[in-house]
Amino acid sequence: MNKIQLIATAAFGLEAVVAREVKDLGYEDIQVENGKVTFTADLKAICRSNLWLRTADRVLLKIGEFKALTFDELFEKTKALPWGDWIPEDGEFPVDGKSIRSQLASVPDCQAIVKKAVVEKMKQKYKRDWFDETGAKYRIEVALLNDIATLTIDTSGAGLHKRGYRTLSNKAPIKETLAAGLILLSYWNPDRVLIDPFCGSGTIPIEAALIGKNIAPGMNRNFVSEEWSIIDKNLWRDARKETHDLAKYDRPLRIYGSDIDGEVLKLARFHIEEAMLEDDIHVQKLPVSELASRFDYGCIICNPPYGERLGEKEEVEQIYQQMRKVFNKLDTWSQYIITSNSEFESIYGKKADKRRKLYNGRIECTYYQYHGPRPPRTINKEE
Repeated sequence: MNKIQLIATAAFGLEAVVAREVKDLGYEDIQVENGKVTFTADLKAICRSNLWLRTADRVLLKIGEFKALTFDELFEKTKALPWGDWIPEDGEFPVDGKSIRSQLASVPDCQAIVKKAVVEKMKQKYKRDWFDETGAKYRIEVALLNDIATLTIDTSGAGLHKRGYRTLSNKAPIKETLAAGLILLSYWNPDRVLIDPFCGSGTIPIEAALIGKNIAPGMNRNFVSEEWSIIDKNLWRDARKETHDLAKYDRPLRIYGSDIDGEVLKLARFHIEEAMLEDDIHVQKLPVSELASRFDYGCIICNPPYGERLGEKEEVEQIYQQMRKVFNKLDTWSQYIITSNSEFESIYGKKADKRRKLYNGRIECTYYQYHGPRPPRTINKEE
């Protein structure tokens, strides 16, 4: 099986970032669409993409795609796909589904028909009438969009945002995949200082440190496809070895986080220790009004309060005004701020150099990017 097609799913607005990550892994045949990046690869790419992709939600194996206007079409075309090449005789194969702007709008019916079609194909392959489904999991998804059905098998299991370090959670965490996207969309690099003055449970600083040290985000977790018989265990072993070989554990970093909530900072410290990054990330209890730095150049990347709840508007406006006063003093720094507050620029008092629409969960946000001057190439005050 030399060539396969994989789909890296992505939150809206992060597709181009995911595509760049896929290309950096060495895969060239890339197609970018809303919510997904499709690419042609080999079996080892299942291992490498799950281990390395920071901003993708999960990696799906594409089995087939076709137009389906009737349930009969959905059944026959699903049955024609090579399910037996992937799912073994004892494999567990539940079916999920979704339908958008398609004639086949009943998701439960679509799921049932796909399940029946796969069973019929498996009967032909294995010459038996019943499957106990006691083995490894091969979660199938039927996704209908504008009457085009895409059939996939999930290779990830738990979503890729689950890195393994965040075992506890505060009430409104930012997803690890989005935090990584904010960093990759910025001008930050490991030689520059990074500050998150609303660090909460530490997700942005931790993701920055993983990026800075080139530590694969999936290094310390497992994936459902590790149990698949078709993928040689040596492929996973080699892919994991690559993550250790390419990591730059000794690279020094200057990453700082602060927050006014002492309890949530306990979570941040716990997560930083779980990620084994306590020498690289320093957090402290501090209101944004007291933020300062001795460094001449750096990046502020933050996810401040949005004011989504009733009664929070005035408090949030005060925070944004405090940010303006403090950040203006750091006039050689680049600033990157994500918020759903549509009045942010007028409250902050400054038009962004660049804006990008992103989603924090289901909340539509804008990522405001203020680019500071480029640091001098020679040894500068930052050192």
